[in-house]
Amino acid sequence: MALRHVLIGGGTGYIGSCIQKALKGQGAKTTIISRMPGPSRMTWHELESQGIPSGVTDVINVAGQNILDATRRWTPGFKQNVCNSRIETTKALAKAVASSDVKSFTAISGVAYYPPDGKEYTEEDKCEPYDFLSELCHDWEAAAQLPKDSKTRQVTIRSGVVLGRTGGMVLQLFPSFLLCLGGHMGTGKQYMPWIHIQDLVRLFEHAICNENIKGVYNGVAPQVITNKEFTKEFASALWRPALLPLPPFIINLIFGEERAKIVLEGQKVIPKRVLESNFEYKYPDIQSACDNITTLGYMEPF
Repeated sequence: MALRHVLIGGGTGYIGSCIQKALKGQGAKTTIISRMPGPSRMTWHELESQGIPSGVTDVINVAGQNILDATRRWTPGFKQNVCNSRIETTKALAKAVASSDVKSFTAISGVAYYPPDGKEYTEEDKCEPYDFLSELCHDWEAAAQLPKDSKTRQVTIRSGVVLGRTGGMVLQLFPSFLLCLGGHMGTGKQYMPWIHIQDLVRLFEHAICNENIKGVYNGVAPQVITNKEFTKEFASALWRPALLPLPPFIINLIFGEERAKIVLEGQKVIPKRVLESNFEYKYPDIQSACDNITTLGYMEPF
């Protein structure tokens, strides 16, 4: 990785900051695209006016407003922010990449692309939009498309729920579970496609370093679980009971009915192409993942 210079959109967010730390730890040079200027940074305005900086070999985009921010009401304005923070940033990067000679462009998307109908889906399945979140995923991926004659290798990673101690869902769940106030969400029977943050970061590295990696990859662990199964393992790893499930009406009140679908409905997603690419998961099962993220004194090892 020492000869790589990676430009990261969304590099100040949870996933992006972990990717940057991991890449720097392997000797790669990184530049973050941010709204605020600073060392090893460029602004989105500079990207649009100046294009991809000289020397950049690979581009990653993980920019996006946190959808499950419980402090933000699910208003039309917030929904527009959610869309723009994904689609417009991706369009800007795709346009800049198309005018450059970078080797790879890897963009994140979501498993909401697939319907939560209980059927098993792999990267080979083509699905039609069925609600706001699935339409967002379709538009997000369309925004990343490069011209057919582009020589840049393009990768899309459809991420599931990212499990890590210092960000995402686990950071929000930790206090209630420590106080013995945790429980499954809704019926708990909904599938919960998930991936440990370290494996997601390593999947992005895998995409950068392997020239045969192109197209769509499901950024999920190979073990299919339900929300109830996750809750059981997470509580067990914390040595806590999980006796207080959150009923659907409470979740709808907190997030709004349209947004609550993210946690009340789930897709059965298989990482077929990831496994075929010989990617090796560090945390392929939920027990090992929960044991890791609940370790006393845990730090992201990047």
